[in-house]
Amino acid sequence: MFNAWSRRDRPPEEGAAAGLEGFAVDKTFLSSLKGILLETELALTFIIFICFTASISAYMAAALLEFFITLAFLFLYATQYYQRFDRLNWPCLDFLRCVSAIVIFLVVSFAAVTSRDGAAIAAFVFGIILVSVFAYDAFKIYRTEMVPRAAQAVTLGIPGF
Repeated sequence: MFNAWSRRDRPPEEGAAAGLEGFAVDKTFLSSLKGILLETELALTFIIFICFTASISAYMAAALLEFFITLAFLFLYATQYYQRFDRLNWPCLDFLRCVSAIVIFLVVSFAAVTSRDGAAIAAFVFGIILVSVFAYDAFKIYRTEMVPRAAQAVTLGIPGF
Protein backbone atom coordinates (compact mmCIF):
# COMPACT_ATOMS: atom_id res chain seq x y z
CA MET A 1 0.00 0.00 0.00
CA PHE A 2 2.57 2.59 1.10
CA ASN A 3 5.96 2.54 -0.46
CA ALA A 4 8.91 2.54 1.95
CA TRP A 5 10.37 5.53 0.16
CA SER A 6 8.21 8.44 -0.70
CA ARG A 7 9.17 10.25 -3.88
CA ARG A 8 11.02 13.06 -2.13
CA ASP A 9 12.88 10.74 0.27
CA ARG A 10 14.35 8.50 -2.42
CA PRO A 11 18.05 8.74 -3.14
CA PRO A 12 18.75 10.53 -6.41
CA GLU A 13 18.91 8.39 -9.48
CA GLU A 14 21.87 8.45 -11.79
CA GLY A 15 21.65 11.32 -14.22
CA ALA A 16 19.20 13.19 -12.02
CA ALA A 17 21.64 16.05 -11.63
CA ALA A 18 21.48 16.69 -15.36
CA GLY A 19 18.61 19.09 -14.71
CA LEU A 20 20.98 21.26 -12.71
CA GLU A 21 23.50 21.38 -15.51
CA GLY A 22 22.38 24.91 -16.38
CA PHE A 23 23.63 26.11 -13.01
CA ALA A 24 27.23 25.03 -13.55
CA VAL A 25 29.57 27.87 -12.66
CA ASP A 26 31.77 29.15 -15.47
CA LYS A 27 35.16 29.48 -13.78
CA THR A 28 36.61 31.41 -16.70
CA PHE A 29 34.00 34.12 -16.14
CA LEU A 30 34.95 34.43 -12.48
CA SER A 31 38.56 35.10 -13.46
CA SER A 32 37.66 37.51 -16.29
CA LEU A 33 37.64 41.29 -15.87
CA LYS A 34 33.83 41.42 -15.57
CA GLY A 35 33.85 38.62 -13.00
CA ILE A 36 36.54 40.30 -10.93
CA LEU A 37 34.65 43.60 -11.06
CA LEU A 38 31.43 41.93 -9.86
CA GLU A 39 33.29 40.10 -7.10
CA THR A 40 34.96 43.34 -5.98
CA GLU A 41 31.62 45.15 -5.98
CA LEU A 42 30.11 42.31 -3.95
CA ALA A 43 32.90 42.35 -1.37
CA LEU A 44 32.86 46.14 -1.00
CA THR A 45 29.09 46.33 -0.64
CA PHE A 46 29.28 43.68 2.09
CA ILE A 47 32.01 45.64 3.90
CA ILE A 48 29.95 48.82 3.65
CA PHE A 49 26.90 46.94 4.94
CA ILE A 50 28.90 45.79 7.98
CA CYS A 51 30.17 49.34 8.58
CA PHE A 52 26.66 50.77 8.38
CA THR A 53 25.35 48.05 10.66
CA ALA A 54 27.98 49.00 13.24
CA SER A 55 27.30 52.73 13.04
CA ILE A 56 24.22 54.08 11.27
CA SER A 57 21.67 51.37 10.73
CA ALA A 58 19.41 53.69 8.74
CA TYR A 59 21.70 53.41 5.71
CA MET A 60 22.33 49.67 5.80
CA ALA A 61 19.30 48.88 3.62
CA ALA A 62 20.89 50.57 0.59
CA ALA A 63 24.07 48.53 0.94
CA LEU A 64 22.14 45.31 1.53
CA LEU A 65 19.89 45.88 -1.48
CA GLU A 66 22.85 46.57 -3.74
CA PHE A 67 24.61 43.50 -2.32
CA PHE A 68 21.70 41.27 -3.36
CA ILE A 69 21.38 42.90 -6.79
CA THR A 70 25.10 42.44 -7.45
CA LEU A 71 24.92 38.86 -6.17
CA ALA A 72 22.04 38.17 -8.58
CA PHE A 73 23.99 39.57 -11.53
CA LEU A 74 27.08 37.59 -10.54
CA PHE A 75 25.01 34.41 -10.33
CA LEU A 76 23.29 35.04 -13.67
CA TYR A 77 26.54 35.82 -15.47
CA ALA A 78 28.63 33.08 -13.83
CA THR A 79 26.09 30.37 -14.64
CA GLN A 80 25.28 31.78 -18.09
CA TYR A 81 21.65 31.67 -16.98
CA TYR A 82 21.04 35.19 -18.31
CA GLN A 83 21.14 33.79 -21.87
CA ARG A 84 17.76 32.15 -21.26
CA PHE A 85 16.21 35.60 -20.95
CA ASP A 86 17.09 36.74 -24.45
CA ARG A 87 14.44 39.45 -24.61
CA LEU A 88 16.17 41.51 -21.93
CA ASN A 89 18.91 43.93 -22.87
CA TRP A 90 21.51 42.72 -20.36
CA PRO A 91 24.21 45.32 -21.10
CA CYS A 92 21.64 48.08 -20.56
CA LEU A 93 20.41 46.49 -17.31
CA ASP A 94 23.97 46.10 -16.06
CA PHE A 95 24.80 49.70 -17.02
CA LEU A 96 21.71 50.98 -15.18
CA ARG A 97 22.67 48.84 -12.15
CA CYS A 98 26.07 50.52 -12.06
CA VAL A 99 24.74 54.05 -12.55
CA SER A 100 22.06 53.66 -9.89
CA ALA A 101 24.63 52.22 -7.46
CA ILE A 102 26.92 55.18 -8.12
CA VAL A 103 24.17 57.65 -7.26
CA ILE A 104 22.98 55.69 -4.21
CA PHE A 105 26.43 55.17 -2.71
CA LEU A 106 27.52 58.75 -3.34
CA VAL A 107 24.48 60.08 -1.48
CA VAL A 108 24.65 57.51 1.33
CA SER A 109 28.43 57.84 1.78
CA PHE A 110 28.35 61.62 2.08
CA ALA A 111 25.33 61.46 4.38
CA ALA A 112 27.05 58.90 6.61
CA VAL A 113 30.27 60.85 7.00
CA THR A 114 28.39 63.65 8.74
CA SER A 115 27.91 61.46 11.83
CA ARG A 116 31.67 61.45 12.49
CA ASP A 117 31.52 57.90 13.83
CA GLY A 118 34.52 55.66 13.13
CA ALA A 119 32.55 52.99 11.29
CA ALA A 120 30.67 55.64 9.31
CA ILE A 121 33.94 57.20 8.17
CA ALA A 122 35.16 53.75 7.14
CA ALA A 123 31.91 53.26 5.22
CA PHE A 124 32.52 56.61 3.52
CA VAL A 125 36.03 55.58 2.43
CA PHE A 126 34.87 52.19 1.17
CA GLY A 127 31.87 53.89 -0.46
CA ILE A 128 34.11 56.20 -2.48
CA ILE A 129 36.25 53.23 -3.53
CA LEU A 130 33.07 51.33 -4.48
CA VAL A 131 31.78 54.29 -6.49
CA SER A 132 35.02 54.31 -8.48
CA VAL A 133 34.70 50.55 -9.13
CA PHE A 134 31.09 50.98 -10.26
CA ALA A 135 32.10 53.92 -12.47
CA TYR A 136 34.82 51.84 -14.11
CA ASP A 137 32.38 48.97 -14.61
CA ALA A 138 29.81 51.32 -16.18
CA PHE A 139 32.50 52.80 -18.44
CA LYS A 140 33.60 49.32 -19.59
CA ILE A 141 30.01 48.26 -20.25
CA TYR A 142 29.34 51.41 -22.24
CA ARG A 143 32.53 51.16 -24.32
CA THR A 144 32.51 47.43 -25.01
CA GLU A 145 28.82 46.53 -25.27
CA MET A 146 26.60 49.56 -25.78
CA VAL A 147 28.55 51.67 -28.29
CA PRO A 148 29.27 48.77 -30.71
CA ARG A 149 25.58 47.80 -30.71
CA ALA A 150 24.50 51.35 -31.50
CA ALA A 151 27.09 51.60 -34.29
CA GLN A 152 25.91 48.28 -35.70
CA ALA A 153 22.29 49.46 -35.61
CA VAL A 154 23.21 52.64 -37.50
CA THR A 155 25.05 50.70 -40.19
CA LEU A 156 22.12 48.32 -40.58
CA GLY A 157 19.70 51.25 -40.88
CA ILE A 158 17.59 50.36 -37.85
CA PRO A 159 15.31 53.33 -37.07
CA GLY A 160 15.59 54.97 -33.68
CA PHE A 161 19.38 55.13 -33.57
